[in-house]
Amino acid sequence: MSTQFDYGVIDDVITVWGAKPGSIIPILQGVQEKYNYLPQEIFPYIAEKLKVSEARIYGVATFYENFSLQPKGKFIIKVCDGTACHVRKSIPNLEQFRKELGLSEKKITTDDLGFTVQTVACLGACSLAPALMVSTSGAPDKVHANVTPKQVSEIINELRAKV
Repeated sequence: MSTQFDYGVIDDVITVWGAKPGSIIPILQGVQEKYNYLPQEIFPYIAEKLKVSEARIYGVATFYENFSLQPKGKFIIKVCDGTACHVRKSIPNLEQFRKELGLSEKKITTDDLGFTVQTVACLGACSLAPALMVSTSGAPDKVHANVTPKQVSEIINELRAKV
């Protein structure tokens, strides 16, 4: 599958942050915001613009956990598995998401790029355990509290209706 990239958008991000090595992180953040991941095909272009090695771009992109080299879904669901959420049964919620969406520990994004489901160490919402957060590009993150597997099905249906 070949994807076309709008290098004008990438140039706009570089213009905002400046074509200098110290801007690698915010530039990668801007690109990821546009594509929902960091396409490796654009690394040579960014490296050339910033006059750094492609290995340096790749190194930064793989060092920070917030960057993703794999495409993510329109809806990114972060299931908290911190201590409070784990004790209050977050794993059955994760398993329900995986079952209904055809995902696994290794396959975290649906083929249609509709959903990405991942675990996080903590959402900082311990009093709402078990909690999860749904992120959608261009919309504020939404935290769901005291989630049960039955509610997982409802959340999926609610999100599918927005597609």
